[in-house]
Amino acid sequence: PIPESRKAEFLPLGYFSIDPDYHVLAALKPATEQTKVMMPTSTGQMREMRWVGMLEFTLKGEPMSLRAITESDMNRLTVMFSDMTSGTETYPAGRYIDLERTATDIYELDFNNAYNPYCYYNLAYECPYPPPENRLKVPIRAGERMKTSESASAR
Repeated sequence: PIPESRKAEFLPLGYFSIDPDYHVLAALKPATEQTKVMMPTSTGQMREMRWVGMLEFTLKGEPMSLRAITESDMNRLTVMFSDMTSGTETYPAGRYIDLERTATDIYELDFNNAYNPYCYYNLAYECPYPPPENRLKVPIRAGERMKTSESASAR
């Protein structure tokens, strides 16, 4: 998604060092009904998505939860989140983690796989913003980060 004219600005992509502490098991507490919601996006438009449920997990000894969302494919979940690194070390609007649905509702939630949505690189893309309840009050120093001369490293 990176336009040719912006490749020097963004490449190589920057990542935090892989940290196994950010790879946790999460249990999906399914929503009682498939609630459709209109989510604001990077273009100012609203996009219809569905709440699937809450992923509940423990990260570094702290219980946390994130709302899982799907757009149309009920076999794939998206976890959109922001954290205390958003706007300083990571994309201000937040990052995403994609998950394949499981029959057990137990998921490997690996923040080392968190990535910037395409709208970070190219304004032609429309990206939904994380819902308010997915704003973590801790820093998540895992996954993709904004490129800086000190942080750019190959994974």
